[in-house]
Amino acid sequence: MPQLSTATLASLGGSLSVPSYDRSSVRTGIVHLGVGAFHRSHQAMYLDRLMEEGKARDWGICGVGVLPSDRRMAEVMAAQDGLYTLVVKHSDGRFDARVVGSVVEYLLAPDDPDAVVEKMAAEDTRIVSLTVTEGGYNIAAITGEFDPTHPDVVSDLRPGAALRTSFGLVTEALVRRRDRGLAPFTVVSCDNIQHNGDVARRSFAAFAALRDPELGAWVEREVPFPNSMVDRITPATTDDDRAEVARRFGVDDAWPVVCEHFTQWVLEDRFGLGRPPLEDAGVQIVDDVDPYERMKLRLLNASHQALAYLGHLAGYRLVHDAAQDPLFQRFLLGYMEEEATPTLRPVPGIDLEDYRRTLIARFSNPHIRDTLARLAFDGSERLPKWLLPVVRDQLARGGEVRRSAAVVAGWARYSEGVDEQGRPIEIADRRRDPLMAAARREREEPLAFLADRALFGDLVDDERFTGPYLAALASLHERGARATLEALVGDALPTPSTSLGGTGR
Repeated sequence: MPQLSTATLASLGGSLSVPSYDRSSVRTGIVHLGVGAFHRSHQAMYLDRLMEEGKARDWGICGVGVLPSDRRMAEVMAAQDGLYTLVVKHSDGRFDARVVGSVVEYLLAPDDPDAVVEKMAAEDTRIVSLTVTEGGYNIAAITGEFDPTHPDVVSDLRPGAALRTSFGLVTEALVRRRDRGLAPFTVVSCDNIQHNGDVARRSFAAFAALRDPELGAWVEREVPFPNSMVDRITPATTDDDRAEVARRFGVDDAWPVVCEHFTQWVLEDRFGLGRPPLEDAGVQIVDDVDPYERMKLRLLNASHQALAYLGHLAGYRLVHDAAQDPLFQRFLLGYMEEEATPTLRPVPGIDLEDYRRTLIARFSNPHIRDTLARLAFDGSERLPKWLLPVVRDQLARGGEVRRSAAVVAGWARYSEGVDEQGRPIEIADRRRDPLMAAARREREEPLAFLADRALFGDLVDDERFTGPYLAALASLHERGARATLEALVGDALPTPSTSLGGTGR
């Protein structure tokens, strides 16, 4: 069986779609930091689509691994000449597969940070894009301030340091371009954060200001940071996925990508040095991304958090199993209709009722086999950005928050690290230890988890939220997740028992 590479492409054309364009003629115009499954199912796919149409041949992608853990990706990309198989799984069981060819270079920053800086500083590089996770911007969830005390940030600010962070790498590249008389590239965040371009600007300008206040002001003023909304459910690649690609398509691909059919990219048209004709590949180019990103983050991503914690507690491990459960469907639709949707702005061209029901169908796709563990990863970075804005907006308008409170209570109960059958739960979160410590105190101090003001701000002081939160938490402890959801969808959740004690602040 051939290993995927440029040399073997010609032999694969009968089993799956392959690039018909000459990849050796593609010039790099984009440097992307954080090449994971999502980038390869989304942005790289759109560029490949354009190249297949004879367009954007000067917008090839140079992928960059920023972390030492990216070494395996670097090895695979080198062995496969940047090629990988993208497998789209439809809910009816159909599989579409294509070898994507838009990633034409790959650099590993820990091995040679200066090579990464020089690649971004090169005149041909006009866009630097990012998928560095929600926590990769070093911004506190409540204050919105950049954390200057992070050890890697402190290290990158030392003169002559071997740069470790995206902030250090990008800022140094911008400095070199400025010194050489080149205009700054555009920085495009593709992470699931509301106003992700604005967040990126705040982070990079703050880092630059720590290096030199005038430099920080220049980054804030001169570097374009368009906002974007991105969407495509893309689970982590498994050994089963690799075996399936080999069996179905006759190719040995060490790191294929599996995703759903649905894809969306809404992008603000604010670029300093041009951009590919992304609208020709299906990207929505708009003046204001905010309505779309609110819709996606508050409906899709927040619902994912509900499935992650409450679904696990109810005994599920795969997303589609929980999403196919009529009880979870009623709960999610109730949350989306009664709590999230009232906080949205009008979304041009979108039927919200259809969008909500499409989400349930997408979650229920049995062929994606996405895991609840993936959705639960780094909840301390995700839930405050996706669900808590709904809570605050609803409280401000006097709206309903019972289901949102139950999701937070589910996170608290999940963070105890033991499920309803006494089996351990592996908590994967950068704040794992304080989360678990607080959660394990909550049977004696019911508001111990909610008292973390770095995550929840002043919600612990608002009885309109703590009331339904305590009721849900008590029900989760006393009756379990299913009974708690049954009561919520039936509007019959009891008040917390008196045994829970005081506020625990």
